[in-house]
Amino acid sequence: MLPVYVCEDDAVIRAAQKEYLEKQIMIEGYDMEVVLCSGHPQEIIQAVKDSPGRGIYFLDIELKGEPMDGFCLGQEIRKMDSRGFLIYVTAFSDLAFETFRYHLEALDYIVKGNQEKMQEGIRHCLKVITERMHKENGEEREFFSVKVMDVVKHIPVDEIVFFETAGRTHRIELHAHNDRIDFIGSMRELEEKFKETFIRVHRAYLVNVAQIAELDLKGREILMKNGEKCMFSRGMKKALMERI
Repeated sequence: MLPVYVCEDDAVIRAAQKEYLEKQIMIEGYDMEVVLCSGHPQEIIQAVKDSPGRGIYFLDIELKGEPMDGFCLGQEIRKMDSRGFLIYVTAFSDLAFETFRYHLEALDYIVKGNQEKMQEGIRHCLKVITERMHKENGEEREFFSVKVMDVVKHIPVDEIVFFETAGRTHRIELHAHNDRIDFIGSMRELEEKFKETFIRVHRAYLVNVAQIAELDLKGREILMKNGEKCMFSRGMKKALMERI
């Protein structure tokens, strides 16, 4: 899990950043956590010393009343976390070139005068960081995003075992390795979306071909690798045999 640090001298803006970061992390299901929000750079430095590792840093440039500004703080962070993600949140967009002089390799600059644009910048940075981490880890995986209440979950497609109609109109139940999710959806749309890797074996089941363990041709049952079973229609026997 990537720790997120915020250093901002304005308490109101700092609270707004913290609230929005936590909201985005929850909604998008990012593997991140806001661990410290402070107006004092020394507190950020000490926290990074106490928990060394790669992190995400949203830093104000002008830290009033403090012994160092955001650039100097960035230099101190770089000594401890050379691969961390530095993002400057500042009212002075023309200071962006200064990071080159300090050799800071900042990911982005977010102008904080407009709350909507600041939130858009934060949202963009978290997305970019997540994509970079996936690529670095060799995770060129396809994800299926589904909204459950006010939360959007991202499930790797290769971990989805099958989709099942939930018995209520427009309700689908997703069966994954470690999760079961009930959501509003269309089995027909899912069938079209995943036609390369899934097969509609029954009006109630859309199964991941790679997750099939055994076929019971007589009983017309499919044993999935997680131990669950699905029925298949009589007319799907040939198609199933061709796909597995």
